[in-house]
Amino acid sequence: MPTGARLTAALSLALLAFLVSFLVMPQMPEGTDFGYFVHVNVVLGLLCGWVFMGRRAGGGLVPAINNGLTGMAVMVLWALFIQGTWEMFRLAMRHRYGGPFEALSQIFVIALEYFFVIAVPSVLIPLVIGGVLAGLATENASRRWR
Repeated sequence: MPTGARLTAALSLALLAFLVSFLVMPQMPEGTDFGYFVHVNVVLGLLCGWVFMGRRAGGGLVPAINNGLTGMAVMVLWALFIQGTWEMFRLAMRHRYGGPFEALSQIFVIALEYFFVIAVPSVLIPLVIGGVLAGLATENASRRWR
């Protein structure tokens, strides 16, 4: 059921994904083609905010902070998985893998490599602060618009 909390959570995580996507780009190797990188991350932020954060709003201050951090973490994990899958398909189309199981296992290897690329303070600190602010905004919307 659509609520103000779900809408606020979706928009705040989408905004966080948009901002952090531009912080991640300089961390990647030079010449990387980002294509729909920002668009995919914004859609993931919308979905994670609507599905995960919006329905858990309304518990108070500490649960709101936990909700924001959890929503941010879920968004990052899904983003790593989807971007890793996209890169695996790109490499698979160039016949870089010996078989389908090798290609599928490389999704997690690539996602882990991407995690180490973004595991720098210039990306993690805005993620944490944005997650907390998203949780607090969602809680505020939950209390205001019942």
